[in-house]
Amino acid sequence: MHDEAFESKRFARQTRFAPLGTDGQARLERARVLLVGCGALGGVLAQTLTRSGVGTLVVVDRDLVEVTNLPRQILFEDRHAREGTLKVEAAREALERIGGPTRIETHATHLDANNLDELARGADLVLDGTDNLSTRYLVNDWCVKHGVPWVYAGVVGGGGLIMAVRPGTGPCLRCIFSEPPPTGTLPTCDTAGVILPAVGAIASLQAGIGLRLLAKPDGLEPALLELDAWNGDVRAVRAPREDDCPCCGRREFPWLDAPAEKQAVALCGRNTVQVRGRGPRPDLDRVAENLRDVAREVRRAGPILRVDLGEERMTVFSDGRTLIEGTEDIDRALALYDRYIGA
Repeated sequence: MHDEAFESKRFARQTRFAPLGTDGQARLERARVLLVGCGALGGVLAQTLTRSGVGTLVVVDRDLVEVTNLPRQILFEDRHAREGTLKVEAAREALERIGGPTRIETHATHLDANNLDELARGADLVLDGTDNLSTRYLVNDWCVKHGVPWVYAGVVGGGGLIMAVRPGTGPCLRCIFSEPPPTGTLPTCDTAGVILPAVGAIASLQAGIGLRLLAKPDGLEPALLELDAWNGDVRAVRAPREDDCPCCGRREFPWLDAPAEKQAVALCGRNTVQVRGRGPRPDLDRVAENLRDVAREVRRAGPILRVDLGEERMTVFSDGRTLIEGTEDIDRALALYDRYIGA
């Protein structure tokens, strides 16, 4: 039952914050936000935006909940990891329990140049909750091309970085980092670890900047913010826009204009290969029936199919994308995909 008196009080404390006010709150409630990734950073972002009353939150994540996620990914519980629940499904469950006006839209897919236009359509803001550089450069290309603000963030160890990108009024990601570094040269959560206070601090600052961009962006000075939650250090590096930036200066968008990604890619630190679906979407019920006599275990879990092959395990999504755990050998992963799923 809808209780208008109850709902009228929901944002009372928030709107008393003068820089936001009732006008800013009204803009939040009309806004549409694309959140890329709902794991560590993304979980804090999703919860903050939902509790703040953002109108529509579109959450995109390709992954499943694992037990190693639980110390730092606040939307998930033990049972999600034990059951291998899709992160977007677990996130929707947690966010809908909050209540409020926010409409939650979820997509269990890998964000790429082929689907970004559709997923980002109508977005007023894009938030970076991802964990890989190629997706960040893709988002930067799209946002600069379409004039949509976004907030970059990354966390590893005890700290991380945040930067707001306002196309046309400040630097973009490539003004600061013109090219991604070679694979394997930067520390990751798998090599250097990560702690929840760092995730919470980075994501909370990122969310605050995001809310300001939606409500009252004027006066926000561009800067690359560096925060260390372990040592208590905060540093702001003022970042000018580069006139000759290949993205916002010369309007070159190689990540957006590139052909479809490689058919298969090894996921960093996961002993897992992701194989992209080919051809029409698979009939998961038929695939399950075909594999019951050859696999150790076949289990349908809502929109995904789990297949235990012994040394390897396959998770088949409804769009044909498949995670093959237990190997980093792309050729072997493709062979397993062709053998058990087909072209």
